[in-house]
Amino acid sequence: MAGGTVVGGANTVPVYTGERPSDSGSLAPFDGDEPTDEEKATLRHVGDKLPWSTFLVAIVELCERFAYYGLSGPFQNYIQKPYGKGSTPGALGLGQSSATGLGNFFQFWCYVTPILGAVVADQFLGKYNTILYFSLIYITGLVILFTTALPVSIVNGHAFGGLISSMILIGIGTGGIKSNVGPLIAEQYRGTKQTIKTLKSGERVIVDPAITIQRIYMIFYLCVNIGSLSAIATTELELHVGFWAAYLLPFLVFCVGFCVLLGGKKFYIVRPPRGSVITHAFKAMWIALLNKGKMDAAKPSYQDEYGRKYTTPWNDHFIDELKRGLVACKVFIFFPIYWVVYTQMLNNFISQAGQMELHGIPNDIMQNIDPLTIVIFIPIMDRLIYPLLRRWKITFKPITRITMGFFVGSLAMAYAAIVQHLIYQRGPCYEAPLACDAAGPHGAIPNSIHVAVQTPAYLFIGLSEIFASITGLEYAYTKAPPSMKSFVMAIFLLTSAGGSALGIALSPTAKDPKLLWMYTGLGIASFIAGISFWFTFKRYNATEEEMNELERHGDKAVPANMIDATGKNDVESQGASHKTSLSNNQVQMAAVFGKDERA
Repeated sequence: MAGGTVVGGANTVPVYTGERPSDSGSLAPFDGDEPTDEEKATLRHVGDKLPWSTFLVAIVELCERFAYYGLSGPFQNYIQKPYGKGSTPGALGLGQSSATGLGNFFQFWCYVTPILGAVVADQFLGKYNTILYFSLIYITGLVILFTTALPVSIVNGHAFGGLISSMILIGIGTGGIKSNVGPLIAEQYRGTKQTIKTLKSGERVIVDPAITIQRIYMIFYLCVNIGSLSAIATTELELHVGFWAAYLLPFLVFCVGFCVLLGGKKFYIVRPPRGSVITHAFKAMWIALLNKGKMDAAKPSYQDEYGRKYTTPWNDHFIDELKRGLVACKVFIFFPIYWVVYTQMLNNFISQAGQMELHGIPNDIMQNIDPLTIVIFIPIMDRLIYPLLRRWKITFKPITRITMGFFVGSLAMAYAAIVQHLIYQRGPCYEAPLACDAAGPHGAIPNSIHVAVQTPAYLFIGLSEIFASITGLEYAYTKAPPSMKSFVMAIFLLTSAGGSALGIALSPTAKDPKLLWMYTGLGIASFIAGISFWFTFKRYNATEEEMNELERHGDKAVPANMIDATGKNDVESQGASHKTSLSNNQVQMAAVFGKDERA
């Protein structure tokens, strides 16, 4: 067609057919074409532009995380310290071990319930409706927490019951939101294949969906940590006003996010639920288990070729996607060790700060160094470090990034052990901080070491999250089958619950003078886990792009306003009606042209 054809003695105009010019020709590929293998190896890879709906979902997550971290920040003091005694505010007076244990229970509960939220979303309601309904449960928990933290409720003994009830309800609400908001934000971007693009500078680059998804989760995690800075405000309110004010603020901000969720519905892109997809996945894995772990045995084509033994209400591509999802689930096995390192920041680091000279600041405000680190370094990594590595043709693939996260986490624990050793070396109470006669009647005099010494520990935790946590979210999304995004994300979040369970098991050691050895042990465990993780899964770096290619053939997303309140999609019924109409039109055309157009 390139030179035209002659029809009836006249030259037709050359027509562009959409086909790619021959690689052996002299013409350069058009913008929008897929790159060749040579171009993939030589051209720079860049991210694509993001749709506005991505940022709307990010705002919803920011508000939810504002509420979550805002109420979690004061928990350690709320549970550990007694009401109206000492320089540190408190309510229940249950001690450090109980406070750490309950804090770990809350973390555990919040990361078990995403399994429930994922099943509801993937099989019944879809992501948007699940987030909406579970947000109402979350709001109920916030109201209970606020009302039972009022001074009159604390004095009359209602605080403990209110705390437990609110923890359970907020945990359920968190589960419905966390398992779905992560996949929902990535679904707003619809690119699935690499394409050529010429920049204004004249440089030809490859627009890479994998890098775009990486950037989306960097933005997502940035919003998570901007929201988590709420602990600065709530710990100040806790100190200067009261716990009721510290819990009222998260409630108000969460309501803002709920309004954004409602108001932005027409802009969101979602995948409708696919009924029994999770049941099908477990049935396919059961078939594989009966066939010595061979997943291909669950493919309909395999059953047809070797004699059908099982009913397989899915296609071969579903099994290929499921195999990819199982890769992600295997990669997550080591994450509980990382999360038990991370959770030290939320409980024992706070208590450690309470043993040091605070110079007028709340002991639980130091934890905000972690999100500040992330807020500062995410743009640096996204706009400077990662592009620079790509320009130098240095691949920093997911397994490598996660391994780095384990190593940096071990540095955080090593430094925390050093800080604890320094605390024990200083008076007045040495290895019994706040617990000797020299500390005063209410333990008001800490050991003589400045709380700022803690800072690098939070810095290391923050950097480890950029490598391990963000990449984990990215891996959970990109490797999950399109119809099981929420479920695989929930499996990843479940590893955090595993970390909290390990934290609960370790909580008896969260007391002086055992804290030094607890931090040391966690540092060693994280380092060994990082080495084991690398040697177990480094081979998956080589198949990263091949696994991501499967995303191009999955279920397509639709606007959220085409999904009703029960999760059903009007598009399919309209599509069926359209096919019927099309068939009728084809019959009519057959009558005109004398042949059956449906053939």
